[in-house]
Amino acid sequence: MNGGPVMVVTAPVREQLDETLAEVVRATNAHIGAVFLMLPEGRVLGLEVLTGAPWELATPWARVTLSRSAPVADAVRTGRLVWLGSREELAERYPQTALVLPYDLALAVAPVLDAAHTVRGALMLIWPGSHPERPIGAERAVIVHACERMCEQLRRAESVGDPVRPGLLPRVLEPTRTRTAGPDEAQAAADFVGRLPEGACALDPSGRIAYVSGRTEQLVGEPARVLLGALPWQALPWLRDPVHEDRYRGAVLSGQPTSFIARRPPDHWLLFQLYPDATGVSVRISPTDHRPDPGPQVPGNCRIDTAGKAPDRVTAIYHLMQLAGALAEAVGVRDVVELVADLFPPAFGADAFALFVAEGGRLRVIGHRGYGEEAMAALDGTSLGSRRTPASRALLTGVPRFYSSPDELLRAYPGLAGSLRKSAWALLPLIASGRPVGCCILGYAKPHPFPRGERSAMASLTALIAQALDRARVYDAKHRLAHGLQAGLLPHTLPSLPGLEVAARYLPATSGMDIGGDFYDLIRLGDSCAAAVIGDVQGHNVNAAALMGQVRTAVHAHATAGASPDQVLARTNRLLDELDTGLFTSCLYVHLALDEGVARLATAGHLPPLLRHPGGRTEVLATPPGLLLGIDPLAEYPTTEVALPPEAVLALYTDGLVESPGTDLDVAIAGLAHALATAGPGPLDELAEALVDYDGASAHRVDDTALLLLRRVPAA
Repeated sequence: MNGGPVMVVTAPVREQLDETLAEVVRATNAHIGAVFLMLPEGRVLGLEVLTGAPWELATPWARVTLSRSAPVADAVRTGRLVWLGSREELAERYPQTALVLPYDLALAVAPVLDAAHTVRGALMLIWPGSHPERPIGAERAVIVHACERMCEQLRRAESVGDPVRPGLLPRVLEPTRTRTAGPDEAQAAADFVGRLPEGACALDPSGRIAYVSGRTEQLVGEPARVLLGALPWQALPWLRDPVHEDRYRGAVLSGQPTSFIARRPPDHWLLFQLYPDATGVSVRISPTDHRPDPGPQVPGNCRIDTAGKAPDRVTAIYHLMQLAGALAEAVGVRDVVELVADLFPPAFGADAFALFVAEGGRLRVIGHRGYGEEAMAALDGTSLGSRRTPASRALLTGVPRFYSSPDELLRAYPGLAGSLRKSAWALLPLIASGRPVGCCILGYAKPHPFPRGERSAMASLTALIAQALDRARVYDAKHRLAHGLQAGLLPHTLPSLPGLEVAARYLPATSGMDIGGDFYDLIRLGDSCAAAVIGDVQGHNVNAAALMGQVRTAVHAHATAGASPDQVLARTNRLLDELDTGLFTSCLYVHLALDEGVARLATAGHLPPLLRHPGGRTEVLATPPGLLLGIDPLAEYPTTEVALPPEAVLALYTDGLVESPGTDLDVAIAGLAHALATAGPGPLDELAEALVDYDGASAHRVDDTALLLLRRVPAA
């Protein structure tokens, strides 16, 4: 019997990717770098790793669909370097991207291609706007070489059945510091800053306060213990202005200084000057007698901010740009609801928000903020044929309704007296392709005038919301269909066999909208023989779910025909090659000879099984790693034989149980083995429940999970 862990390569490859990214950022003097990798379905790129900026700033482009007009998508589609040397060029070629990145910068995206021109991902670099508009020196060659290295690293990982896939959140690399000051230098620097009349603080790469001078504490009116480790606008509520946050974003993303003036209550005006580099942002704070001109009134009771050197943008327009860019990447209805709730009400100064969809001739509440459950329950299910409520009438007529005060609303709908919770309302119909999709309500705690410009802006945004919501509902319907197909292809019950106790669990991913191709089965081959199988089809779509059913059927047919483990996988592999689906499958097949107390295993690139011995000792079984099914029709799958003594437990699982962003796979498998070893000898169903949440992360799984437990017991 062979013991010990099998070799996996995901963690080393991620380290190699990180090293390559850091090197190309240093070599080209870029201040931000990012690597995107192709998701299994082949239509979406996911952000895998980022350096030089907090991941929150990358949210609008964390997922990029290939059909979108964007620099990353174009570089991948064309297989060519996309170089944008200025903000003007970015706005001219990619206006939607420019909405999300309205800063003075230069940007390059290069595809990560193999020799066969198969796309594996993309490399993105960002420089300050002072960078020449075209590549200088050896920049282009350095970028191409980095992409070639990344491609080779990814290819090696995929060749052994352990491909690198983007997680739900990108990994963020800490910037490399060329030199660290010693204790004496650090103290001298602190003394120097402390003698200055201005305040000074430092923000780390995530935007949190890492240092404050004593003068800063005096100027902002808070001690260091409140400030350190917090985001500035969290520690100082009077900085919680999107314009101020935008100046911070502008400094980080453009790599150039920015500034703004803020009022510390009751009437202390402070000038904040931001100086960014790859390791964070230095902030200089000084009192000022200059008060920014509040400027003209704009939508949402916001005023134009004329302070500082960065391009002037009003708070409302900032929110609208963010929402427009984010909606383009929203996938499911829940994504749309959360985005709209986060960005739409603040753009117009609203205190409450409710979103309805038209369904079955009625309006159904799908999200709300600022309204109580009782108020929403009263509106949920309102008939679309009724003109007695403002929401249904707005949707029926397709005309937005605005009520600046309670008196205006009660004149139109006297029956609503006593049910008012706000003092002004905007009721915005959602129409997509001429069809009513739903309705959005914004509520205000105080009377609100709704000037003409604000009404136009609301109408423009609701058109985008309607289109995004309509797309999301179609996607969700397909998603439910695919999940139903997948559930129908998994076994509803497992056969009982004398001398064998079995427990299985299947958990869909709790994050994201994709479905998985995980499957498992137990096949009765006689009174004392059975076959256990577990696997994972590449991809997260209906095709993957359908192929999963075909693989399970093929394995079942070959197993019941008496094929050995190596033959079962070899024949199934040839079937996948003939089907030519372009999808690969990992699979672990185990033949259980209960009368002999032996298990014979063969694997096609699947994760190693765990074996818990009767005394509790647990090992990771090393099996020769055959190729994934569907790659090479001539691949061979060696068989490994292990002893299966009475009360021994064999655990088969898929990667969703152990993989998570930023976690070493070897360490995760060792953690699962430890949980199995220490779980005790209770019923197998209880053990299965414990193992699917062994690390407390079952509520946040980013991939589907399948688990199959087998225990040899005395025959009844």
